[in-house]
Amino acid sequence: MDASRTEQSIPLAQLAAALRLPCQAPHVSITHISADSRAIGPGGLFVAYAGVHVDGHEFIPQAIAAGARAVVGEKPLTGLPVPYLRVHDGRWALGVLAAAWQGFPSRRMGVIGVTGTDGKTTTSNLIHSILQAAGLRTGLLTTVNARVGDAFYDTGLHTTTPPAPELQSFLRKMADAQSAWAVLETTSHGLSQWRVAGVAYDLAVITNITHEHLDEHGDYQGYLRAKGRLLEMLHCTPPKPGIPRAVILNAEDRSYPHLLAYPAPQRWSYGLDQGDVRASRIQYDPQGLAFDVHWEGGRMHVRVPFIGRFNVYNSLAAITTGLVLGLDEEAIQQGLAHAPGIPGRMEVIDRGQDFIAMVDFAHTPFALAAALKTARTLTQGRVIVVFGSAGLRDVEKRRMMGEVAGQLADLAIITAEDPRTEDLAQIMATSARACEDAGGKAIQVPDRYRAIQRALEEARPGDVVMVCGKGHEQSMCFGETEYPWDDRVALGHALEVFLGKRADAPPFMLPTYLRDGQQG
Repeated sequence: MDASRTEQSIPLAQLAAALRLPCQAPHVSITHISADSRAIGPGGLFVAYAGVHVDGHEFIPQAIAAGARAVVGEKPLTGLPVPYLRVHDGRWALGVLAAAWQGFPSRRMGVIGVTGTDGKTTTSNLIHSILQAAGLRTGLLTTVNARVGDAFYDTGLHTTTPPAPELQSFLRKMADAQSAWAVLETTSHGLSQWRVAGVAYDLAVITNITHEHLDEHGDYQGYLRAKGRLLEMLHCTPPKPGIPRAVILNAEDRSYPHLLAYPAPQRWSYGLDQGDVRASRIQYDPQGLAFDVHWEGGRMHVRVPFIGRFNVYNSLAAITTGLVLGLDEEAIQQGLAHAPGIPGRMEVIDRGQDFIAMVDFAHTPFALAAALKTARTLTQGRVIVVFGSAGLRDVEKRRMMGEVAGQLADLAIITAEDPRTEDLAQIMATSARACEDAGGKAIQVPDRYRAIQRALEEARPGDVVMVCGKGHEQSMCFGETEYPWDDRVALGHALEVFLGKRADAPPFMLPTYLRDGQQG
């Protein structure tokens, strides 16, 4: 969209119809669509909306001067030299226009939306693995990558739903590949900012809704409403022939009573002790999980190569999805048993050390607690955690993360995690103070690589060292710049230095080398 310049052109009237608007310029054709005036050229459709930092309406003259043939916006404007379509929400319009430009690909296959605070990526991958085991051609789009057939695509540096044009382009690839299903990890930002507008969801899967992104949504109720938009969108999706429609909820999550208020074509629930699909006789070991699943009229035993109690919930969500779709039990079992590992999720980094070292994406209080509880099951020794909190994001989370570490870890090394334009020292101090108030021990090391090194130096044989918060991400933001960073590469390098296998410089250079914790 941004750069959706293709050989095609679409009549403006057709795009206006997708927005449910009349068009007084039937002879105008559009060659590309963008919300960035700098990407507009001759034949473009410029979509203006009021953003967080800038108002796109201010750039309408610039877009017209660059050749825009029409403008979509939110404000009551008159006198423009090109057709103007006014909409209630420009972000929503961009999503719908992106879908229309690609021919509404989600209408050509079943679409499963997976949302929640934690577990979205893992649950999406488990569902994808089950569908593949059932012999169904399936596309997958997560915050880690996109998969269409055997092709993999990167989906960006940080963890959120791609912009609408990119999202719809991936869906078009899936539809053109004759996919029967698309599994979409759907973030709260993707929902609240209407990046998923125009997606025809058939199944909605909710993992949990805990404390996260309150900087974006205001409070927990606002966060719930953002997640609930997925259920509202599903309710508005016209039925597709042969495609089941359902909402799948975590019966043991605090969000459950609230989400019951949303309409649903059919509603399923899951949990360890409550719900339509339940787990029993759970066995935990370092190689994975094994447990019995039972529901009305059925029972089976499953194995999953993931560790941790939280992955029982993720597996149950995927199993429930398979049951809703009427898949064979064998396909569900095989899909779970052979599910590929998720990059940066409880990923063990082994260089021959005499303690366990791993990377996990846990970046919320709930996820950090779950990761640390799982780590405790892996050792009779100590649990050492490295983590931070992001700048320009939910401030309250910094205290909560520190409290969790103080309660569940033996030692917390608090460090940088995307400080952006905030004072890193203040961010770390908030978490460290909360950790110590909760009875824990905290050490502040502003440079993330050195923080990892310090954790390794503190480790004894049999301990667990967990580096949490970044997972699979490929960058870290300081100021307004994204610097290359990968926890897995950094931990592997630090282990080899620790073991005397190498002595070269750290693999990433971040602007955090000042000793006082200020950004440098």
